[in-house]
Amino acid sequence: MITLVRRITAACALGAALAACAAPAQPVRPAPSATIMAPSAPPTLAPGPGGLTPVFKNGSRTHGRTVALTFDADMTADQGARAAAGEHFDNPGLIAALRALKVPATVFMTGRWAEQYPEQARSLGRDPLFEVANHSYSHYAFTDDCYGLPTVSGDRMRADVERAYAVFRRVGVPDARPYFRFPGGCYDRRALKALTPVGVTAVQWDVVSGDAFATDAEAVTRQVLEGVRPGSVVVMHCTRSAAPTTERVVRAVVPELRERGFRFVKVSELIGS
Repeated sequence: MITLVRRITAACALGAALAACAAPAQPVRPAPSATIMAPSAPPTLAPGPGGLTPVFKNGSRTHGRTVALTFDADMTADQGARAAAGEHFDNPGLIAALRALKVPATVFMTGRWAEQYPEQARSLGRDPLFEVANHSYSHYAFTDDCYGLPTVSGDRMRADVERAYAVFRRVGVPDARPYFRFPGGCYDRRALKALTPVGVTAVQWDVVSGDAFATDAEAVTRQVLEGVRPGSVVVMHCTRSAAPTTERVVRAVVPELRERGFRFVKVSELIGS
C-alpha cells in the first residue's frame, strides 16, 4: 500500500512538472508607474515691438461670450498710518460675494496690501476660484501725472514689481501670475522697457466700471452692463474705503450678465484663448 501511494505521488509530481514545462511562459509586466504631470505655465503674450513688455486689453470677441472681472487691491506704500487708524483697504464682503456667486476673478494686488492683509492674500492665492496678479509693491505711478499718485523712478520700476512678487511668496501666495497692472493704468515706452526683464504681460482693460470713489451703485452697474462685450476685461476695486459700492455692483451685474449668456473667466483664460 505504501509503495502504491509513493508511485501515485511520484506520478502526480511528474505530471505537474510536465504541465508546467508545456505551459507558455507568461511575461512579467512591470507595475504601472504614476505619471507626474508638471503644472503648465500660465499663458502670456509674446514681447511687443522691440522686445517691450506686451500689453493685453481684452480677449477674443468671437470665441464665446466670456468676460473677466478684475479687482485692484490697492494700497500705497505710505498708507500704513491710515490703515493703523482704521481705514479699510480690504473688502471681505466683496470676496464673500464672489465666492457665493461662484465667480472666478483675477485680483491685481500690491505688495503693500499683501503685507497689510497677509491672511486674506494667502486665502485668495490658495483658492482656485481666484488668481493673484501683480499691481506693483508701492502703487506708485510708472509715469508722471497719473491721477496724483506718487511716482516711482525709472531705475526702481523693475525692483518695485519684483518686490511685490517677493512679498506674495513670503505671505504664502503659492503661484502669483506673470501679469502686471500699472497703477492707474498709466504706462509709456520707458515703463514697458523697464519691465521687459521681469517677463510679465501688462494687463489693461476695455471696461471701466467707475467704482472708484463712487457712491451710486446703480450708476456703476449700468456702466458695466453697457460696456461689456465678449472678451471684455472689467476693472473694479477691492478696497472698501475707496470703492464702497463694489460688492453691491457685483451682486447686480453677475446674474444679469449670466442671463445674457456670459461666462465669467480669469484673465489667464482670456489670454490663452
